[in-house]
Amino acid sequence: MTRAVVFGYHDVGARCLEVLLRHGVQVPLVVTHEDDPGETLWFERVADRAARHGIPAITPEDPNAAATVAKVRKAKPDFLFSFYYRKMMGPKLLGIPARGAFNMHGSLLPKYRGRAPVNWAILKGETETGATLHEMVAKPDAGRIVDQERVAIGEDDLAVDVFRKMTAAAEAVLERSLPRLLDGTAELREQDLAAGSYFGGRRPEDGRIDWSRPAREVHDLVRAVAPPFPGAFTEVGGERVRVLHTRLDPARQPRPGGVGLYRDALQWFADCADGKVLRLLEVEAGAELERRAAAGKKIPLK
Repeated sequence: MTRAVVFGYHDVGARCLEVLLRHGVQVPLVVTHEDDPGETLWFERVADRAARHGIPAITPEDPNAAATVAKVRKAKPDFLFSFYYRKMMGPKLLGIPARGAFNMHGSLLPKYRGRAPVNWAILKGETETGATLHEMVAKPDAGRIVDQERVAIGEDDLAVDVFRKMTAAAEAVLERSLPRLLDGTAELREQDLAAGSYFGGRRPEDGRIDWSRPAREVHDLVRAVAPPFPGAFTEVGGERVRVLHTRLDPARQPRPGGVGLYRDALQWFADCADGKVLRLLEVEAGAELERRAAAGKKIPLK
């Protein structure tokens, strides 16, 4: 029986673990993460899925620590799989599996290598992304591609919407490609890294809105970081205002007075730097800003 150690997290990790088990792969060990108390847990815990199947799960702080490497080696895996695991694996881990190490990445590689690929793709205004199963090498997300599947990004899709599409694509890619990996007939192709891109992780502060940018870019930022991610925000008179859901409103004309927020019939709007208007479908604002908006005033934005 083929054996695989799974490094996994998030819905991608849970669903891809299930694919391995459906195909008769024995998983003697799962490596996952402790929950981050500062993060909204909106996805399935891989540890819970492993427990339902009686699979031991560990949560090391450093996957490359000697103790973790020893546990993986003791499991004698034919394959090592990484399904949305958040930390890089070093040469000692990658050298253990007899038949290779493979990662599921949430983009159409070689585009959006690195961290938070779904969020970055939305932020950059892409109309599609996908899931890619690839061979793991020392350089992040740079190994040969086994298979990938595209998904569309709608102009009003939030990051959580796209993530769910990408998760389904990841499951489909593994379901389709796993038999060829198991019987040794998979044909891997090299990536053209020069034709791709690499992005780092994102912080809550990266959700700050730059109102000098066009309305489309502001809209894309809001979509990219909308809850359950930390959300986009601006500051008005020292008060933080969270802008959580927007829509471009091409039929609406901006009001005089430059870039600013205002309310009309209880609906929030923002006139942007390019003369376009955003309808703000969900806003979290304090009492003073609500009072000023209710008085019909346009509130300038920097």
